[in-house]
Amino acid sequence: MDRQRLSSIAHTHHPIAAPVSEVNVNRLLRRTGRQPGARVLDLGCGEGAWALQALTHYPDGHADGVDLSPYALERAQAAAIERGLADRLALHERDARSYVPDGDYDLVLCVGSTHAFGGFAGTLEVAGRHVRPDGVLLVGDGFWQNPPTQAALAALDASEDDFTDLAGLVDVAEKAGWCPVYAHISDTTEWDDYEWSWAGSLTDWALDNPGHPDAAEVLTVAREHRAGWLGGYRTVLGFATLVLRRG
Repeated sequence: MDRQRLSSIAHTHHPIAAPVSEVNVNRLLRRTGRQPGARVLDLGCGEGAWALQALTHYPDGHADGVDLSPYALERAQAAAIERGLADRLALHERDARSYVPDGDYDLVLCVGSTHAFGGFAGTLEVAGRHVRPDGVLLVGDGFWQNPPTQAALAALDASEDDFTDLAGLVDVAEKAGWCPVYAHISDTTEWDDYEWSWAGSLTDWALDNPGHPDAAEVLTVAREHRAGWLGGYRTVLGFATLVLRRG
């Protein structure tokens, strides 16, 4: 199955697409301290959950969402229409690295999509270019909550150098000229909800479509992902969402 289609199905029950609860999405958005007319950019927006929620906090604001997946953007558009926000959300099907905005933004989001920029440091550099001087950059990325085991590295197809610890993540931000003014560290409950939803959504789809030519493959992906999480990186990989301002 097409990777983008697979990801869209996997996020059916968790459109936030990161191990962060709705309560904490709202807490993070409140801590950005933006004005009602804020201009928002979500890079790697997926189904638009973060951008749409931002628009509920900024009732006179507008948002741009950028993503490569037509499946995710289709769902984002449907969600915007359902919530009466379609006139304030513009969606762009393109590579976030090459997105050229019309002016700077009050708030730039990149949560769970730092791979598009080569990691956390690259996200600070590229996404940060779109933030106005007094704006906020909100970035969510992984870190080693505990020393990585071989099982965790194998499950994530990662090397130990792909992530740092939490202190290292903050250090990277500060060296790049960004000051953390708030952060949320995802707890085990949030991680479990995200991972069970990810694998469970794929499993549901495969069981509901037994005659589909991709059903067996999708079920295998779900099983392998779940096994890698439970037997590999659960409680090893952490996730931090940082609210950053320029120093």
